[in-house]
Amino acid sequence: MKVFKFGGASVKDAQGVQNVTTVLKKTGEKDLVVVVSAMGKMTNALEEVVTAHLAKSDTLKDHLLTIETYHYDILKELFPNQEHVIYKAISGLLNQLKGFLVSSKSKNHAFVYDQIVSYGELISTTIVSTYLSEENIKNTWLDVRGCIKTDANYRDAKVDWEVTQKRIIDNVSPTGITVTQGFLGAEHENNFTTTLGREGSDYTAAIFAYCLNGESVTIWKDVPGVLNADPRYFSKTQLLNKISYREAIELAFYGASVIHPKTLQPLQRKEIPLYVKSFYNPQDEGTCVGKGVTLDPQTSCFILKNNQVLISLSSLDFSFMMEDNIGDVFKWLHEYKMKVELIQNSAISFSVCVDNKYDKLDELLVKLREKFKVKWNEGVTLYTVRHSVPSEIKALIENRNVLLKQESRDTVQIIVEN
Repeated sequence: MKVFKFGGASVKDAQGVQNVTTVLKKTGEKDLVVVVSAMGKMTNALEEVVTAHLAKSDTLKDHLLTIETYHYDILKELFPNQEHVIYKAISGLLNQLKGFLVSSKSKNHAFVYDQIVSYGELISTTIVSTYLSEENIKNTWLDVRGCIKTDANYRDAKVDWEVTQKRIIDNVSPTGITVTQGFLGAEHENNFTTTLGREGSDYTAAIFAYCLNGESVTIWKDVPGVLNADPRYFSKTQLLNKISYREAIELAFYGASVIHPKTLQPLQRKEIPLYVKSFYNPQDEGTCVGKGVTLDPQTSCFILKNNQVLISLSSLDFSFMMEDNIGDVFKWLHEYKMKVELIQNSAISFSVCVDNKYDKLDELLVKLREKFKVKWNEGVTLYTVRHSVPSEIKALIENRNVLLKQESRDTVQIIVEN
């Protein structure tokens, strides 16, 4: 059993869905779990629905119409006969979504988010599964929420591995092709939908591979594999042919966007190789993440994170920044859901770079000012460079205002003002 994962970019339009068929035919795999994300930027579009619904905004109908039109335009290209059963299936899912919007009285943003955003994956997999059948690729559509069981930490749910493994083994045939949703799970008590964090479809693929003792996972993307830098920000990039699990985990931890941070650990546990390949050129080798050499070729790797916040603290009473003070800081960072990207401390100061993902910075600053003198910079950029050479760092910071620089054996991190 192998696991293939197709992200939003690979199914963003009718041609993308048709290309999934091409990839499956060219690779010739018969025993597969195919994990599919929401189409294109549909998660973002559904996030707009969440915002409009909770704000009771008049724009809600417009957002729903955008989502409906987007999917029906794809359907019309793939299934010209509008009497096809797929139209009724997608209409049913859209009506379920609208029904939730009418009936839900919850003001819990994270809960509402998961119930609404999940329709992106439910719709995309229904379309992909049906189109594969039209193209004589026999497959079974699986509702992943019956397999991946989690806690009720909406938007970033934790997997119950024991129950999940049993459910996956019971529900996934070891032969044939199963099409299922990335990103989604369901909590135990009430069976409400949960999500595994943004970009969690990669993680879903790893969960299935781990539970099924899979031969490999392949993530199909619009890039030739894992590059040493994001081509949107760096003009010269290089394909990495091979990466060790450990190096890939380090890159993911620092924010490399090609591989989700949680994806690699279950694969490493069972030494299941992960391939990142181009869905435009499925025959190309791409990148293999597995045991062995750290990097092939040996080159510097650049990671950029925009829109970060640098917070610098010192004590109000001139005391040292010791464990008791720092313990309070970490408690509050956790409480206000700040993802920590970098830490630097001295005897009298403590600096932390955070991602204000949940827009709780103002609340955190109020709390910090109770105990510390606080300075902060919003909208800064964090560069992380693995295996760098001095000339590259010099070129990177030239003509930039460097707010903080930190260097360890294999990693240099630099925060600059924009």
